[in-house]
Amino acid sequence: MTDGPQPWFASKAEGAEKRHAPAALRNRDAIAAVLRDILPERGLVLELASGSGEHIVHFAGLFPALEWQPSDPDAAALSSIAAWSGESGLSNIRTPLAIDVQADNWGMDRADAILCINMVHISPWEATVGLMQGAARLLPSNAPLYLYGPYLRSDVATAPSNLAFDQSLRIRNPAWGLRRVDDMMDLAQENGMLFCDLVEMPANNISLIFSKS
Repeated sequence: MTDGPQPWFASKAEGAEKRHAPAALRNRDAIAAVLRDILPERGLVLELASGSGEHIVHFAGLFPALEWQPSDPDAAALSSIAAWSGESGLSNIRTPLAIDVQADNWGMDRADAILCINMVHISPWEATVGLMQGAARLLPSNAPLYLYGPYLRSDVATAPSNLAFDQSLRIRNPAWGLRRVDDMMDLAQENGMLFCDLVEMPANNISLIFSKS
């Protein structure tokens, strides 16, 4: 079963502003294991579509030498990110930004790494185009762009659960759906980004790693 989009719910013990994304607890350590090999020792890491904020708080605690910039276009998400960040007491998490990946200006001019977890399949393709274009603008040479989620591959049979998930996404919104890895690679190349690696992840997900050429 894949980590599909889960409805957020407010934890009764934590107050209304904090949201909880169940998939974050299941995948955060597997993602962190990949990040250990690709993140710079120091610098600014931008997370796009931070959602509840649970991922960035976890990563900021694991990688204290890095500064972390959360973002999301949704007001409820921004409140949740701020609540989780404030409770953590971590000083290396910046105030969340309201970044729409399709905008030409993200309100910052540089990042040393960019992460985007479980966004590509629950947004229109134009959002992925904007993500790749923005990464090309902000990242210096050789800096990583990390993507996580379920994808389709021409050389690997798609798990029945992912096919069902893809169908359910397209029923909810025809512009959503699992993207093809080949299309992601082509888009990266069009924007001066290099494909670096594909890492198999639990629950029929994968990590896609790109870098600025």
